[in-house]
Amino acid sequence: MKITRLLFGISLAIAISSCGTTKTTTSTKAKTETTKEIVKKSKETSLVKAISISTDKKHHMSVEEIQKWPHMDIQKDSVPGMSLARAYEYLKDKKGVTVIVGVIDSGIDIEHEDLKNVIWTNKDEIANNGKDDDNNGYIDDIHGWNFLGGKKGASAPEQLEITRMVKKMHDIYADENKRNEMIRTESKGKNDERVKEKLNAGYKKYLDLKSKVDEERKTANDRKAHYVKMLASMKAFDTKLKNLLSKETYTKEDVEKIGFNDDEDADTAKRFFKILESGSTIKEGMDGIQGAIDYFASKADTMYNIDFKGRVTGDNPDDIKDTKYGNNLVIGSKDGEIHGTHVSGIICAERNNGIGMNGVAHNVALMSIRAVPDGDEYDKDVALAIRYAVDNGAKVINMSFGKSYSPHPRWVYDAISYAERHDVLLVHAAGNDHKSIDTENNFPNDSYDKIKEFSDNVLTVGAMTRHYNAEICSSFSNYGKLNVDIFAPGSEIYSTFPKDEYQSIQGTSMASPQVAGVAALIRSYFPSLSASQVKQVIMESGIEFNHDVKLPAGRGEKVKMVNFSTLSVSGKILNAYNAMVMAEKMVNQK
Repeated sequence: MKITRLLFGISLAIAISSCGTTKTTTSTKAKTETTKEIVKKSKETSLVKAISISTDKKHHMSVEEIQKWPHMDIQKDSVPGMSLARAYEYLKDKKGVTVIVGVIDSGIDIEHEDLKNVIWTNKDEIANNGKDDDNNGYIDDIHGWNFLGGKKGASAPEQLEITRMVKKMHDIYADENKRNEMIRTESKGKNDERVKEKLNAGYKKYLDLKSKVDEERKTANDRKAHYVKMLASMKAFDTKLKNLLSKETYTKEDVEKIGFNDDEDADTAKRFFKILESGSTIKEGMDGIQGAIDYFASKADTMYNIDFKGRVTGDNPDDIKDTKYGNNLVIGSKDGEIHGTHVSGIICAERNNGIGMNGVAHNVALMSIRAVPDGDEYDKDVALAIRYAVDNGAKVINMSFGKSYSPHPRWVYDAISYAERHDVLLVHAAGNDHKSIDTENNFPNDSYDKIKEFSDNVLTVGAMTRHYNAEICSSFSNYGKLNVDIFAPGSEIYSTFPKDEYQSIQGTSMASPQVAGVAALIRSYFPSLSASQVKQVIMESGIEFNHDVKLPAGRGEKVKMVNFSTLSVSGKILNAYNAMVMAEKMVNQK
């Protein structure tokens, strides 16, 4: 599932959609100087000042500053951005090469004003002639491939993986007579207790997973009903205010002048105060509530509905050899799919063109690979998408998606190893469940056991805020000393939206492309470095933050303080300038 969800209302953030002591890698890393030996640090001066300024609640940033915070410099701006301007200043006399970056995601608006000039084009394919001109197995794949299929402009609603698993198990275990017949058939008329044990174990797992799906669906329906009621009261209150004030537009002060004795009106008035105080309009607030209704309706009617049928490609998702499916319609729905467009803008929105915003990297050709529905992605689609990107020249692949269940993880593991053999770096979002992925499942990943990496070409990224203090970790972000590699900006991230628009959203989905952008810069200016070395540079060149921070947690959970260094392998935050300095040092050591 796309690892981020929109903030769809004032103060309404909706979470998206075996332990060991040491994590090692099977690959051998190049020996280089440490970051401390390469990059001069100024802990005693600017960074200390940044902490004291950021902790001051009176220190505010303008909307424009917040939109640009991920690129800011920690020493100059007292904001833990990636020092991007310094990175470009460092690179100004150097020449870079074009790097193909594959984005495996939902649809990407390749017609967007800030993306259209950086889109990858398959020069070996003749557009729309209905032939596979380059013999790569994909007909008319001019700008990438759509593994979700469907008609032009169509969205891709889908179940979660746990729901698909329950559906398959339901067809096997739900009927008692069918279970007994299976026992008789598999034991071939004998009283085979092992067959009974096997089926009973499967039945028990089915009941366990089904109870989780049923509970989630009920919760979604309850939440939907809650927000439906809230929106109705807001609309009624809005009408009442307009009548009482005799005007269509009103302010917080106007609302405060009116006394409300009715408890429901008083509660709604408080909600209106918060909306107006935030600088939003009441319409925007109500649109946000409608977003919540739509979100929970999707969970109840689609994601946790075992009877929903979403896949339209006609293939067998449980057969990795069944590859003749999908089409070249990589945009998807401009109305319903914003995720891939937002992610892409973070990486490579055209820089310094006088419109919109700047992506992290220039010299990028954006390859669009649509494989992430509004629900959980299929393992088969992910595996084939990785291989497609690798085979067509991508050197960096961003993967802002993830899930807790994976029926065919080996297919994806094999694809990750395939990418490693072809020197391709994969950047993956850690997830938004505010949990440790050292203990909880999170797919895809680069470890069979959460302890030992089987490849050295995957960077897993946690999300951070613009606050250089105890709240530096985004409250939703997953973490893990063994399985999250580095943290990067993921809260309040401004980027491209379909139809030439721009908005701010948040998630580890937004943190991953920050790292992918820096990786693309390294591979552009220092192309002799391998994927493994680029990973090493990014991790080792990050800025240390050896302070106690709030452990990411859900609402209502008790706040725990932990040292930031314990939340990732590197214990650091992304810094593009340091990365460029270290990359050049590494090249010169060869």
